[in-house]
Amino acid sequence: MDRLLIGKGDTPQVILPRFANRHGLVAGATGTGKTITLQILAEGFSELGVPVFAADIKGDLSGIAMAGLPKPSLAERAAKVGVTNYAPQAAPTVFWDVFGEQGHPVRGTVSDMGPDLLSRLLDLSDVQEAVLMLVFKYCDDQGLMLLDLKDLRAALSHVAENAKALGAEYGLISTSSVGAIQRGLVALEQEGGEVFFGEPALELADLMRVDLSGRGIVNVLAADKLYQKPRLYSTFLLWLLAELFEELPEAGDLDKPKLVFFFDEAHLLFKDAPKALLEKIEQVVRLIRSKGVGVYFVTQNPLDLPDSVLGQLGNRVQHALRAFTPRDQKAVKAAAETFRSNPKLDVEEVITQLGVGEALVSTLLDGGIPGVVEKTLVRPPKSRMGAITPAERQTIMSRSPVSGRYEKLVDRESAYELLTQRANRVAADEADAKAQAEQEKAAAAEAKAAAKAQAQWQKDVRASYGPSPRARSTTAAPRAPSRRRDTMMDTAIKSATRSIASSIGSSVGRSLLRGILGSLTRR
Repeated sequence: MDRLLIGKGDTPQVILPRFANRHGLVAGATGTGKTITLQILAEGFSELGVPVFAADIKGDLSGIAMAGLPKPSLAERAAKVGVTNYAPQAAPTVFWDVFGEQGHPVRGTVSDMGPDLLSRLLDLSDVQEAVLMLVFKYCDDQGLMLLDLKDLRAALSHVAENAKALGAEYGLISTSSVGAIQRGLVALEQEGGEVFFGEPALELADLMRVDLSGRGIVNVLAADKLYQKPRLYSTFLLWLLAELFEELPEAGDLDKPKLVFFFDEAHLLFKDAPKALLEKIEQVVRLIRSKGVGVYFVTQNPLDLPDSVLGQLGNRVQHALRAFTPRDQKAVKAAAETFRSNPKLDVEEVITQLGVGEALVSTLLDGGIPGVVEKTLVRPPKSRMGAITPAERQTIMSRSPVSGRYEKLVDRESAYELLTQRANRVAADEADAKAQAEQEKAAAAEAKAAAKAQAQWQKDVRASYGPSPRARSTTAAPRAPSRRRDTMMDTAIKSATRSIASSIGSSVGRSLLRGILGSLTRR
């Protein structure tokens, strides 16, 4: 098989594998057959040996994992579009789920997501985003890994507590902005978003597998629950696309893509996105094809995509659009103008008259030239149309090549543990310094009191024994020095001094022991 058959108009409409990384668009109103088109494209790429990643928002894409039912109507349709030997067949499938309920858990780390996407996820202001970038920079400089949300919370608290000390190197750190980020993390946790952050993180190689027969694995993300949180859904898919862009090496022009990535409900990616983010998305889409990745956007209206992105999509399947409102009419006109014209078709009129399973198709021909648009009957899928049962899903997951690899959450040492240890050491050092200062103060006071007592005692002894004998008169002739016997007063003074010294030494010793043993000797 050297091409992917979409269907047949006047001629067979195919995607040539070497141009599949020039991206594509599947558009059309609800109920016109976009999901089936996505399904037959995923099947076709799999048969070409190209792995696929697609989000399953409604659950019906899961049917790709099971063989379809042998219906005469499907066989008849297959014959019309030129499919020979049509037979039901399942595609090799791996199910994923951010929440770990309907597929293998898929996770990433906070460090991997980075401040740009995390700011979008938390809906931060420009000032708050700048503070978050400073926190990431500090953690990078200090070698602090941000794996999950508790790591990020610990880093935010540490930076806020040391804002003044860090300000000279990292700039002004607003504690109010840190508080706003913390509140955003709480809201994200309440939505269940914390389950995405952690380890083991997704290995991109696990999305780029082929089975033993050489067919590409179809990776289906169960997104019915994730889609209820639009910002988390779009940010997750954008993160995955960015990971592919950053990690895959340059591949140039290949005979077929390394991976095809379907971005369903693509309007969520661009909705309310700031200009800076839109420019980055445009850049990723433009450059990722050189990494061997084809991106296919699935949406209702072509106007959902910026012109800068829409202009890069070479393979297009346009299902019916409804022209009920002025905006709808504008969309119909815009969609018609993006195709290479066909003298036999009034494209603007045909778009509104297409039936279910029909589409306007234009793909890249030899030389990368856009083909003339044709009204096309889309071929039927070989796999099941509709959702599989929970039991069938569990059976497929148990046989998955990644079964057991991502199910158990790993919590290794990271920023939270390191900052906690650092804080504990600082607290312990402060407590030791305080205790030592108190001990020294107590010892000094005790020594002062003892010295005062000694001086008073000496005064009392002198008063009791009288003044000590005077030395010989200074007028007398000098004599050679000799040792004299101690008088009774001298003996008494020395004895008293030794007693006082012994008392002071015993008191100081107890003070040091008291400091060393803590509460034990104070009982």
